Amino acid sequence: MSLLTPDIGLLFWMILSFGIVFAILSKYGFPVIIKAIEQRKEYIDQSLEAARQANDQLAGIQAEGEKMLTQARERQNIILKEALAEKERIISEARQKASAETLLQQEEATRRIREEKDKAIREVRSEIADLSVAIAEKVMNEKISRTDEQEKIINGLLDKVSFSKS
Repeated sequence: MSLLTPDIGLLFWMILSFGIVFAILSKYGFPVIIKAIEQRKEYIDQSLEAARQANDQLAGIQAEGEKMLTQARERQNIILKEALAEKERIISEARQKASAETLLQQEEATRRIREEKDKAIREVRSEIADLSVAIAEKVMNEKISRTDEQEKIINGLLDKVSFSKS
């Protein structure tokens, strides 16, 4: 008997034992193995589906986050624009108010200057009238007949009166 060529009896018993083991395995073993493989396949499919759902949820959350971030930026821009407009409005109001106050102060100063000018003119006129009366009194008291003499007397009197008033 050689190792490379088996005997027919050995072949028979090997095929018979293989058939019995195969029959037992096909009746009891293969269904359990197939059931375990199918359960494992279902578990993997469920895990893949859960992973897809989680990925979809994550994408939805990311999109929502981006949307919220965009809305926040838009609100920030709107608030900044409103603040800028409010700043410009306040500055404009302040300028108008300052301009109006400046105009009022200028008008008040102009009015005071006119009053002081009118007062000074009244005082000058009063002084001129007093000087004229004083000169007339002096001229009347001195009875002058010549024009040159009158001018000399008036100039002399004006000098005396203006020096005495100062």
